[in-house]
Amino acid sequence: MKSNWKKMLVASMACVALSGFMATSYASYKLNPEVTDATPALKQAAEIGVRTYNNPQMANEENKDAILVMSFGTTFKDSREKTIEKTVQEIQAAHPDAKVVLSFTSHIIIDRIKAKEGITIPTPEDALKDLKAQGYTRVAIASLDVIPGMEYAYDSAVYDIYKKDFKKMTLGTSAMYWMGQENQRDDVIEFLKAFSTQFPKVAKDEAVLVMAHGTPDPSNAYYAVIQDRIDSLKLKNTYLYTVEGWPNLETIIPELKAKGIKKITLMPMMMVAGDHANNDMAGAEPESHKSILEKEGFKVETYIHGLGENAAVRNIFVERANEAWSALETK
Repeated sequence: MKSNWKKMLVASMACVALSGFMATSYASYKLNPEVTDATPALKQAAEIGVRTYNNPQMANEENKDAILVMSFGTTFKDSREKTIEKTVQEIQAAHPDAKVVLSFTSHIIIDRIKAKEGITIPTPEDALKDLKAQGYTRVAIASLDVIPGMEYAYDSAVYDIYKKDFKKMTLGTSAMYWMGQENQRDDVIEFLKAFSTQFPKVAKDEAVLVMAHGTPDPSNAYYAVIQDRIDSLKLKNTYLYTVEGWPNLETIIPELKAKGIKKITLMPMMMVAGDHANNDMAGAEPESHKSILEKEGFKVETYIHGLGENAAVRNIFVERANEAWSALETK
């Protein structure tokens, strides 16, 4: 694992785009060197992929490095330990000399965990304030988001607000970010190959129905790309729907019936198996997805495990953290 991200440091620049952008070795973009009169707006527009900020006013400060892991969080303690905390442990193992801090972006979940368990998990803002007070000067931010939706926009906003408090700050990408555009890698293919290691084998009249979250952000369009890659990988009878976006369950049911599907395995495409997985997807209530599908005549089984329980998927999140770290160490 360590060797993979170290190799990225010496990878060559690639793909000069007509727009004046150029892809770099750690899944980010930089302006083409031929652009000599870049305006601040153009420079900001080029901040795609892994983002990096160097503070010239702190250039002479000694390096003291930390990794801040940002996750939405969950109140389901058992799932949290098997998914989020397990991933953070693996990030720490990949960077034994760095301080690794976990933060949650859901303030409601933070409050509920504190009230129920007596544990205080910081917000990203509080975590960065603490790191600043402790004398850390360089911070790599790692995201445990699946796609760059509204939650990843929170990660990016935190980066923008606090980056000038440190000598250097980087922000890694979500698990799925690049789609193969301009010779970049296809994160969606990589993710699905890892995710599908947990898929059951299906007969002609059986299907896997994957529940994603959905987002009000325009990046909800990622789900259409994911379904396209599901089809191109020939993942048999596999369909994706969302709880709070498009496509929804009602969109998929007619497709299942048209294909003659009789039996369905429901599983979440979320970092944790929390409220959405246990209640919205697999609950006994009439409005749960399981109940709706059973009422429509399908036989339904549920796979209630978060993405973080899948070792292959965890490795992707660790690699995204490694990329943020590589950018931190790159001069």
